[in-house]
Amino acid sequence: MTLQQVGERLRSSLWFVPALFALGAFLLALVTLAIDDGLSPEPGQLFFLYGGSSEGARSMLSTIAQSMLTFTGLVFTITMLVLQLASSQLSPRVMRTFLRDRGNQVVLGLFVATFVYTLAVLRDVRTSVNGDEGFVPGLSIWIAFTLLLASVGAFIYYIDHMAHAIRANAVISSIAKECEQALDRLYPERAAQGKPERPALGAIPASLVLKARRAGVVVGVDEARLLAVIESADRRAELAFAVGDFVPFGSALVRLSGRWDRDAAEEVYKAITLGDERTLQQDAAFGFRQLVDVAMRALSPGTNDPTTAVQALDRLHDLLRRLVEREIPSPNRADATGVVRLVAPRPGWNEYVELAIDEIRLAGEGQLQVARHLRHMLTDLLEVAPPHRQAVLRRELKLTNSGAARSFAEPEDAAAGDSPASATNAPSRSG
Repeated sequence: MTLQQVGERLRSSLWFVPALFALGAFLLALVTLAIDDGLSPEPGQLFFLYGGSSEGARSMLSTIAQSMLTFTGLVFTITMLVLQLASSQLSPRVMRTFLRDRGNQVVLGLFVATFVYTLAVLRDVRTSVNGDEGFVPGLSIWIAFTLLLASVGAFIYYIDHMAHAIRANAVISSIAKECEQALDRLYPERAAQGKPERPALGAIPASLVLKARRAGVVVGVDEARLLAVIESADRRAELAFAVGDFVPFGSALVRLSGRWDRDAAEEVYKAITLGDERTLQQDAAFGFRQLVDVAMRALSPGTNDPTTAVQALDRLHDLLRRLVEREIPSPNRADATGVVRLVAPRPGWNEYVELAIDEIRLAGEGQLQVARHLRHMLTDLLEVAPPHRQAVLRRELKLTNSGAARSFAEPEDAAAGDSPASATNAPSRSG
């Protein structure tokens, strides 16, 4: 597993940030207890320090610990309910948006940290017995009380945050923002005017086929590492799958030609990372996929929410407008002499447009909002797209107009004025 994949898993986990907070709370307790041990035995000299008895200190700390367990259980329950609701109403793919929400992780971490800190302080509270001097850590108890107040404020924030985060528009915006970052990272250069869109793939006769050692999704390809192995000898390689594709066990993963040894083949395996699910690290199409899934769920007969579909379509429009002027690298990677050494399939402009539009267009036939937004979207993209990227937009616009003509055509009997009832049942053309 690569460091990038480990980082992605940790960012999408609900345990990592709370674990860091818990560790930090325990270390903080050790520091504050050491400070208390060196303070004057009369803590009342500082107004904010706890100056009560050891029994009162134990009672306060026990109450704080119990309340933190209640808060933590409630936050966990609410989070699970929100995940279930978002999965059923929007798409199972949007669950990662809530899991990666840093605000939720920090709130849960604060609750866990307060609980751990309180227990660490509670164990050092001692009552004076048989002449032994007791120990009431005034500073540590004051900090525990402060953490409790902070936890109450965090709980209020959490309720407000989740109430806003569960809205469809908020989820769509979060997905679109993450996809924008992926586009900026993967396609930073502007496209050259008049450049051919997708050069033909170089033919690589395979002399050796590396098969997948496990089933999984291709989540990353280290092309620099691959090229270093390939260019060190007279070798060529062609990936059988693109990033984001699922690879069955034992299927062809890479086709190689030239002279390859075991060590070089192992380097090829190490350059390709398989995971359990798609990520946006090298797969910007996954962001498009999530938005399309939200739109498709909204257009399903059981949901029938075209407005949410239009919100997702607006974000897809924005992403395509950002992408239309970007340089999409060729799947062919050549050396200094112009010989194609590596063929790495990847989506091009046409694939992104078809992914963003085709399924929504088919599912949205009969929905006036969807048809209008699709036409506006394609017309706007045609105004800014360079000539070599307009063909797919014109084809999509033609298909959109044809679908709208079928869906909103007047019935023959209503057009002829045979019966008022027929005219009344005709599809409305108004918004």
